[in-house]
Amino acid sequence: MPLETKLTRLLGIRVPVVQGGMQWVGVPRLAAAVSNAGGLGILTALTQPSPEALRQAIRETYKLTKYPFGVNITLLPSINPPDYEGYARAAVEEGIKIFETAGNNPGPLIKFFKSHGCIVIHKCTTIRHAKSAERLGVDCLSIDGFECAGHPGEEDIGGIVLLARAAQELKVPYIASGGIGDGRGLAAALALGACGVNMGTRFMCTVESPIHQKIKDTIIGANESDTVHIFRTLRNTSRVYKNGVAQQVVALERRPGGAKFEDVRELVSGQRGRLVYETGDPEYGIWTAGLVIGLIKDSPTCEELVRRLEREAEEVIDGLQKLKVSSTGEKAKL
Repeated sequence: MPLETKLTRLLGIRVPVVQGGMQWVGVPRLAAAVSNAGGLGILTALTQPSPEALRQAIRETYKLTKYPFGVNITLLPSINPPDYEGYARAAVEEGIKIFETAGNNPGPLIKFFKSHGCIVIHKCTTIRHAKSAERLGVDCLSIDGFECAGHPGEEDIGGIVLLARAAQELKVPYIASGGIGDGRGLAAALALGACGVNMGTRFMCTVESPIHQKIKDTIIGANESDTVHIFRTLRNTSRVYKNGVAQQVVALERRPGGAKFEDVRELVSGQRGRLVYETGDPEYGIWTAGLVIGLIKDSPTCEELVRRLEREAEEVIDGLQKLKVSSTGEKAKL
């Protein structure tokens, strides 16, 4: 039987799985494949060089799927910030009704989306920030545990505790993000009160993912120890794949007196990270990966992956029901 949750009902999807926004990865082919598989595919707005380019990406995605998909807009600290308002307006004008937001000061964006009748899923790494987003009127929260790729915040709280705290504190539905790579993770998230899961790194390693096959093979060959945090001393922590460049950054941060961003700017260039995905050289630059790389052993189609997640989660849930026994010690009839 299908897994029906508040998330599937809210978004009109079959399986409670969201493909999180990922820079250089959340493109039409992948987003459409996830949506066609029954989850929610997400286009990453800032992967596109301009709001007009985002319009074209949205139109391309409409041609590839008849199912709901969304757009991610992540607010990043920047000397020359992108045209966030332009990206948001373009997406709304193209008919997008589901948005994933992340980053600091999301209030104006959330207000704009809600004024146009859109559904907003906001990503948070602390309960404090989640409650703030709740007050801003978001429809759903994506609770990002310490295991996640990219920015886990600065409080180092693992997913199990964070999700359990969300169950205690939040009034709106929430999904689990970080460390989810199989049906066991989906079932565990549901047990912790989440209404679904957000997966990023796991969807990087699929047939429809746009990254180079050598990077997918690197993920498959990695284990859960093959990531590292950079920018810890700059209070902008990010979990990335543990390659030579990342270790250089960590070494600079650990030297006496620490490091300023200018000291590592060239090492962490976004363009170098993009070329990792294009050329297949995992050592060329910084690229994000979560602890879940230790669980990834193949690169299936999105259809195969989502159906596997669904099947595995159902098997785990059925198995847990069998643990219930009556007061006489006999297994309860369910």
